[in-house]
Amino acid sequence: MQALEISEILSLIKSEQTFEAESADGSFVIKISRYVPFCCMAIHDGGKLRSDLKGDMLLDEYERWYEEDPHTGRFIDSLPITITALDSRFEYDLNRSPEECIYDVAWGKKVWRRKLTNKQRQVSLRKHTNFFKVVYVLLSKLNDLFKGSVVYDLHSYNYQRWNRSVPLFNLGTEFVDKERFSSVIANWKSELSMISLSGIENVTSENDVFRGRGYVLRYITDHFPDTLVLATEIKKVYCDELTGVDFPEVITEVQHSLKQAILNSAQFFSADNTNTYPKSVSHLLDKKHDPAIFSVDRKMYRLLKGFELLAYVNPINTRSEQKRFFRSKFTEVPRFKYSPMRVHAFELKQQLGSIKIQDISDVSIRALYESVISSHFDKVDLLSSLGTRKFLYNSLRYFGRPSKKDLQNAQYVLHLPGVPSEPKRMPVMPIADAIDAFRVGLKDYGIDCKLEMSERVISQVMVLNSKKTIMIRPDAKFTYKEVDALIEHEIGVHMVTTQNSVAEKLKLFYLGLPVNTKTQEGIALLAEYLSGNMTLSRLRKIALRVVVTDMMCCGADFIECFHYLVREHGLSEVDSYTVVTRVFRGGGFTKDYLYLCGFVDMLKMWKSGVSLVPLLVGKTSVEYYDVIMEMIDRDIIDAPRYVTKSLANPARVKNEVFDYIISGLE
Repeated sequence: MQALEISEILSLIKSEQTFEAESADGSFVIKISRYVPFCCMAIHDGGKLRSDLKGDMLLDEYERWYEEDPHTGRFIDSLPITITALDSRFEYDLNRSPEECIYDVAWGKKVWRRKLTNKQRQVSLRKHTNFFKVVYVLLSKLNDLFKGSVVYDLHSYNYQRWNRSVPLFNLGTEFVDKERFSSVIANWKSELSMISLSGIENVTSENDVFRGRGYVLRYITDHFPDTLVLATEIKKVYCDELTGVDFPEVITEVQHSLKQAILNSAQFFSADNTNTYPKSVSHLLDKKHDPAIFSVDRKMYRLLKGFELLAYVNPINTRSEQKRFFRSKFTEVPRFKYSPMRVHAFELKQQLGSIKIQDISDVSIRALYESVISSHFDKVDLLSSLGTRKFLYNSLRYFGRPSKKDLQNAQYVLHLPGVPSEPKRMPVMPIADAIDAFRVGLKDYGIDCKLEMSERVISQVMVLNSKKTIMIRPDAKFTYKEVDALIEHEIGVHMVTTQNSVAEKLKLFYLGLPVNTKTQEGIALLAEYLSGNMTLSRLRKIALRVVVTDMMCCGADFIECFHYLVREHGLSEVDSYTVVTRVFRGGGFTKDYLYLCGFVDMLKMWKSGVSLVPLLVGKTSVEYYDVIMEMIDRDIIDAPRYVTKSLANPARVKNEVFDYIISGLE
């Protein structure tokens, strides 16, 4: 990070430049990545003590830390304008006036071994003065630009010294214009009260443990009547205040929660107190790309670009084992073989673990990359156990198993009577015509990819992302409606998301977010439905995958599941073999139950009016929808270039019976 003199910092702010720098005297760090009508301060985050004072300091490092506000700088790090103090408050306290900022006694303890010299005091006072010079020029600029601003003045406090219940968040408002800013104060309290931290009760109060009498608030309020200072304390639930041990997971939760709460509050403030109103909170964040994101992305892509789960999990002898199984009158369990792994599991995990994701400053994007690397650890473990008993365990760990609701939905579908409008028998399209139809579908989307015949496809069609290839089983048989459905499913969603991810600057979405199967297959099935190509027969096969997955998890073997499908549901022997093979491949692949619940989730989302288009940027998961939207709004990634036609323009043939059936899914 560059070091700048105070005069240089002031000049950059006056000329409205974006920058990140440490003051030349090392007293604070300032970041301005975008000029917005709010800024965040962590004035007690630091613990530095300059060398010429250490011999005179009576308090040890722990005693100083105990009264400082550790990690408050991290809590605001994702926001566009931040000032974080680096010096200990025991050298000079920025929340006290210049006359009182150097303690003789603090919290009942004598601070200095001997009286400080005038020279020592002047160095500290100069730092204090310089800090407020920067604050003055910064807020002058923000108020010139936006006719108003809000400052989030963040602190923490030791709650165990209180002999009563104290709030998680306390807002000090004694010295602010509560009449003018009452609605903003109420909104901020509401945002704080909605924060949920694991296992921690959230009581949010105003003027309870602290009243907001600090010098920062009073200085800003006196000089800038159009600026509201929200002095906010969080009790130190994110660490052990008695031992100094941090709780990393809670720290991360606080980072996420405060980022969103501050953005929501700043947007609310802007509506009535500035000359601007951002349409979304993402527009309050910077659009300057963090180089660390691209560094992490490149390293991750280099390690994982050839890693595709389905390329390894699909057996290489599916057809020959099907013939052997049928010749044995369905009594000999197939013995599947797999391509050897071309990656060294331990080395790959070691290399992934060495990527410095912590260098990404934005907490939401950092968490996104952390989740992808963590999920690939699980996928490496899954593939390392391919063909062994451990494979099922690892599959359960990554994909999970059907829930009670999943099974209820599956049974609901399986007990439905037939739809009168759906014929029991339909003509089969010649394979050459089907391939031509796929080519036309690709041409309609303007997508260039390969069509390849392959014996390794278990179902009829599969997309391989890494090779931009649609693979078709040579003996596949399609009805005309099935071909239309597959074009929507395989090209309209899977190939569309592949092409979009290839076009992105960041390759994160090409590699895939955690358990993206649920979202991607859910959208693909929704595309079949919205294009008018979903049938009850198709839906029943999806439901049977849920049931067979659950049977396998409960201990049923391949043969038992096969006979169950044939005898109990009248499925053909070929289709039964296909369904059971999908579930038992690798040693127990639970992925297939996610199709039905994914479809239900995407259908509900679509019906609620939420756009699914952002999820087409690549192999996404709906759990990260807000982060994806934020990255698009901030121009960190591009909006999807290709869009599924049935999402953009649903053209379903009206079928009231089938619509009623779909409405029964929970």
